[in-house]
Amino acid sequence: MFNRRKFIKASALSAGLLAIDKSSIANVIPNEKRKTGNFPIVISTWDFGIAANADAWKVLSSGGRALDAVEQGVWVPEADEKNQSVGYGGLPDRDGHVTLDACIMDELGNCGAVLALEHIKHPISVARKVMEKTPHVMLAGDGALQFALEQGFKKENLLTPASEKAWKEWLKTAKYAPVMNIENKLYEKAAPQKLPGNQYNHDTIGMLAIDAKGNISGACTTSGMAYKLHGRIGDSPIIGAGLYVDNEVGGATSTGVGEEVVRNVGSFLVVELMRQGFTPEAACKEAVMRIIKKKPETAKNIQVGFLAINKKGEYGAYAIQQGFSYAVCNAEKQDLLIKGKSYY
Repeated sequence: MFNRRKFIKASALSAGLLAIDKSSIANVIPNEKRKTGNFPIVISTWDFGIAANADAWKVLSSGGRALDAVEQGVWVPEADEKNQSVGYGGLPDRDGHVTLDACIMDELGNCGAVLALEHIKHPISVARKVMEKTPHVMLAGDGALQFALEQGFKKENLLTPASEKAWKEWLKTAKYAPVMNIENKLYEKAAPQKLPGNQYNHDTIGMLAIDAKGNISGACTTSGMAYKLHGRIGDSPIIGAGLYVDNEVGGATSTGVGEEVVRNVGSFLVVELMRQGFTPEAACKEAVMRIIKKKPETAKNIQVGFLAINKKGEYGAYAIQQGFSYAVCNAEKQDLLIKGKSYY
């Protein structure tokens, strides 16, 4: 006869089996919640990331691929002549050349980059062509321009009247020697509120996106340090420095003085820290602290910021100086701007 004690025991056993079954399902279909909650999502550096995210969201919200979203998103600052640190209208090098750097990386680990590219408004799209049409990862200088023209890109003058005027003014007292963080020097007397790292001091856009399928891609593009030595390359077009994506873990990008990011292989470091269990913000902070520990005096006068997102769609950032911000766009809110934490 099936008595009360046996009934309770059987009920407990059934509940246990149900719990085990749910656990098994969770292991087979990890992060199920994020497919309907956190995805798709796009994040990018600085306040101009809001407009860039909006264009990326057009792709993501219609079920498009993260790779297409980040390319389309960073087109916005690349084409904005008022933005003097990315693309068209960017401040030139010391010889008056506007040279552009960009890289792109998809969920499969494919990547492409262009370095010191002149006369092409959208270097990110040339970088994608390098990734998809060649066996190489990087093309530089005249070779990158030759390839771009062969691919049908239009050659044009990227030095706007405003940037040319600023360059000629700089030439009056210029010394031909590398100056760290020279963008900040532009504002020391004329506009001290623009000193380092605040909303006016952008210098790069890095963008990371996760599409509805949970796949991650990233893009990074810049016109580089103002009045740099001709041929100087920062971190932005270097995979592992300015950008890195691992579809099993997450993605990271950086902004600021690229030399210090390159020395620490910053974005790769952030992703590897997330692999070890760090949150995106904690991983970004550790990467910043590595820079500060190695060069404490240099770090007081420069800006470097990292932005990261993990496979769950969790994101975070950290910078050396105050003023670094990043933009977030998802189904809940398309124009979120967050003030990143900083050491100083």
